[in-house]
Amino acid sequence: MDRFDSISPLDFRYYAGNRELFGSMNSYLSEAAFIRYQLLVEAKLVEALADFGVCKKEVSDDVANACSGITAKEVYDEEERVGHDVRALVNCIRKRVSDESKPFVHFSATSSDIICTADAARLREAAKALLLPQLMELEKTLICIARREKGTIQIGRTHGQHAEPITFGFAISEYVSRLGSRLLEIEKAASGLRGKMSGAVGNYNASSLFIDDPEKFEAAVLSKLGLSPSTHSTQIVEPEFVADYMHAVVSAFSVIANLADDMRHLQRSEIAEVAESFGQSQVGSSTMPHKRNPINFENVKSMWKAFMPRMTTVYLDQISEHQRDLTNSASSRFVTELVAALVLSANRMNRIMSRLVVDKESMKKNLDHSRGMISAEPAYLLLAAYGHPDAHEFVRKLTLKARNGKEFSELFFSEAAPYVSKMSEMQVAILKNPELYIGIASKKTEAVCDYWENMFEPKHV
Repeated sequence: MDRFDSISPLDFRYYAGNRELFGSMNSYLSEAAFIRYQLLVEAKLVEALADFGVCKKEVSDDVANACSGITAKEVYDEEERVGHDVRALVNCIRKRVSDESKPFVHFSATSSDIICTADAARLREAAKALLLPQLMELEKTLICIARREKGTIQIGRTHGQHAEPITFGFAISEYVSRLGSRLLEIEKAASGLRGKMSGAVGNYNASSLFIDDPEKFEAAVLSKLGLSPSTHSTQIVEPEFVADYMHAVVSAFSVIANLADDMRHLQRSEIAEVAESFGQSQVGSSTMPHKRNPINFENVKSMWKAFMPRMTTVYLDQISEHQRDLTNSASSRFVTELVAALVLSANRMNRIMSRLVVDKESMKKNLDHSRGMISAEPAYLLLAAYGHPDAHEFVRKLTLKARNGKEFSELFFSEAAPYVSKMSEMQVAILKNPELYIGIASKKTEAVCDYWENMFEPKHV
């Protein structure tokens, strides 16, 4: 099918346009991948049956060979005939094995043993092969920017207003820290995903007919897939494991959306402190040739807006009546799109941040715009430290006078002269040169970068 005949924008516009990235995601998140993982679970089930003496090893080998050659199209064609997805999968395997092997295909399992386990295996491996590497590349890029710009003076902002000076590196190190913690959460949640092989209602009715320790058998099947069982399952695995995984995904998405929003606002014409790097042929506006819009940062936020609310559906899917109902049968199929959207957005953010243009002159100009008022906080604190009985109110009134056209520093050094005489040279210098009032921004930036580099060395970086 032509990609432009697709309905979802993910298909025709986003990952289909990046063949390399599409290929890597397709291996874990596509329906063909899901079928492959289900076939793998079926093969490992029979392998464990052979290990426990329920069938011969030749049967296990026969089933494994059959599973390796089945396509998603075959399974879907069979599902059209029988009207059941997993039974269609089983039938496709049975068609390819000997009469001796046929009875042991899907033996003692229920559909959700296969589905839940396959989902856990592919989501775990998608985190390892897709999510974590993409986010780690962005983390390394942010560390590089933070270190490079650790001394670049920038006006800090709260409530959209000029506050106190910081450095641009310090601002970026916020996201180094936040994204770093999300990487750990995704890794933890992925490693915590669970499978099951406990039958139709979860208490091993079928497998206990043939195996003395069905829990040991379940653990053996899952270990072949790198998984573990939960302490309890019904017909389905406890849904909290997937909910935790998807929460970690959405939480990481929110961090990079926040970063994108900050960078987008710093590109506003009246701020102009950073810019996306534009190609020679790139067009910013269909009608205004001079425009260079922050389209990539806007795209990341827009993708987050589209996919973040899907977390509500994940929470809704935690509810399943009694041992299981099918109210998640459609909704749970869409969780892989959320993973794909984060992979795409992380890839885009890393590409754009690695080419980010930092305008130090604009940062200086914006700081100078509020230069007269920035000293209000250190002025009030120093007055209080040197004995002024109502330092905050005194300085507040000076700022009101300054808003009427007078320089704050000139007013302060005149009206607070007795207190200024008690201050050190460094303290006076800070009052005269607010760009010196940056605390330990540079040192803190280095410390944050060191911490997260050490956290991920040598496993990831």
